[in-house]
Amino acid sequence: MIFLFRRNLLRRRISILANAYDQSAKPLDGKHKSHVHSPDEAKILASYKPSINTTLLIPELQQADNMVKQALEYFNTTRHIILYYEDIIKNHTVLNDVQDFLRIPRMGLNRQVKIHKGPLREQVENWGGIQKVLNGTPYESFLHED
Repeated sequence: MIFLFRRNLLRRRISILANAYDQSAKPLDGKHKSHVHSPDEAKILASYKPSINTTLLIPELQQADNMVKQALEYFNTTRHIILYYEDIIKNHTVLNDVQDFLRIPRMGLNRQVKIHKGPLREQVENWGGIQKVLNGTPYESFLHED
């Protein structure tokens, strides 16, 4: 079992909303692409800035957090490896760990280009509302982790 999680669940939420937008709008030649291989494609997809429902934000983050905990609990006796998206982006050798885990020969795997770069405040429409809701909560650190 390979688990791929996000440490920053706010970034995860932004990615989910952007992916949902891309599925319907298809701004890349009428095709849906959740992962891209060129900076130009990434720039087009990153131009969409979702507005996050701040009323539902805390419950959605709690649900995502619980989903991670539940998955690890359900599969705790299964041979598994835990990966974090942020680690893969920062250190491409993490993918070697996956190949070692799978017991397959190592090869270059990471051709993906990060879509949402830079500060979170530049990636959403209603940053002020998000800050207001998350300040003073266990999720406040997501506002500052970049």
